[in-house]
Amino acid sequence: MSQIDEVIAKVKEKDGDQPEFIEAVTEVLGTLRPTEEKHPEFVKAKIYERIVEPDRVIIFRVPWEDDKGEIHVNRGFRVQFNNAIGPYKGGLRFHPSVNLGIIKFLGFEQIFKNSLTTLPMGGGKGGSDFNPKGKSDREVMRFTYAFMRELFRHIGPDTDVPAGDIGVGAREIGYLYGYYKKIKNEHTGVLTGKGLEYGGSLIRPEATGYGVVYFTMNMLATKGMDLKGKTIVVSGAGNVAQYAVEKSLEYGGKVITMSDSNGAVVDMDGIDRGKLDYVMDLKNVRRGRIREYVQKYPHAKYYEGKSVWDVIRDEGIKVDVALPCATQNEIHGDHAEAMVKNGLIAIVEGANMPSNLDAIHIYQDSGVLFGPAKAANAGGVAVSGLEMTQNSMRLSWTREEVDAKLREIMKKIHDTSLEAAAAYGKPGDYLTGANIAGFLKVAKAMLAYGVV
Repeated sequence: MSQIDEVIAKVKEKDGDQPEFIEAVTEVLGTLRPTEEKHPEFVKAKIYERIVEPDRVIIFRVPWEDDKGEIHVNRGFRVQFNNAIGPYKGGLRFHPSVNLGIIKFLGFEQIFKNSLTTLPMGGGKGGSDFNPKGKSDREVMRFTYAFMRELFRHIGPDTDVPAGDIGVGAREIGYLYGYYKKIKNEHTGVLTGKGLEYGGSLIRPEATGYGVVYFTMNMLATKGMDLKGKTIVVSGAGNVAQYAVEKSLEYGGKVITMSDSNGAVVDMDGIDRGKLDYVMDLKNVRRGRIREYVQKYPHAKYYEGKSVWDVIRDEGIKVDVALPCATQNEIHGDHAEAMVKNGLIAIVEGANMPSNLDAIHIYQDSGVLFGPAKAANAGGVAVSGLEMTQNSMRLSWTREEVDAKLREIMKKIHDTSLEAAAAYGKPGDYLTGANIAGFLKVAKAMLAYGVV
């Protein structure tokens, strides 16, 4: 049995209650098998075994008081997974589904994603099972202050730099940073995704969605294609989805779907710029639900309780390009089969691990261009890294400068993934290439440090 097989078996035994983490380890390490033969030094130093164990796991209680004076207790997490190439970097997620397994899966994936960006950032992730939906601004503020009262002692600009994720947007980052600054009495780049007025970067809100589309364009270019005239399905209606739609429209694509946790909307006429502006106002300002789209545009159809992928499968809708931008494991094998049958050319992941392993095998067996999350959605953390740089240098780059750097980084990630895939006997396999390219940089750094 190879060391990789032993490590996967050990993770399944030790962390059997963490299915998302087991899935991530199985997927990543499974693609790293070609490195065992070429790098016996990694086997000898037990790099594969060491890289699946986080440096530390921090779990803490978060007591807070609602507007009625009732006390609630949530659980907070920060997993500092690997800082071999830079400070821990990864988002904070506030959602009822948050548990240790999900945070470990996200932190593990973040190691390789951050490595791919070419910026000096390690991997980490955090969050809480707190649900900001339906809470007043004051309630969110009291919760974030309570959360930061513990988190502040574990983070810093050269130690661990959190950002936003699901449930943690501009409002939450503002409260978190304000309280951190008050406790520490210092103004440093310890959180990214900040407002422009207090150290944020231009393009940061758009970065993940834009980056997904830039990666898609690079993939399609290898086949002599682009997005012009392509039918595009997007899941989600949050930050990533909104800006993926925006950039897709700029490149001439026709987007026909968006969704949220309650259901999906299909607009066969296409979601144009005006309709997207409506969705942005609905979700960002009024904090409404996607079902309201059909009240404004009654020719569209709303499917209660269904995902975009359920609708595509059930209705047999033609798909050229799929951009899953909602959440993990939203696409299963039957969804993938239906899309491939209906003409899928490329699927590029905006969310973290939105396709399960069955779906990924179907993409690869069918010759579909598959852009895995750790490569395709790295634009967000890349611009977070650029925000860290600007904070350290005490300056601010223009929108054009940041966007140009983002385009360059996404092309570099694309090309590096393809090159690594070819070098290790898997030409055209972006998943294997991205995992190997991200892993090699971290593994060599770990090797250089000795046994630590």
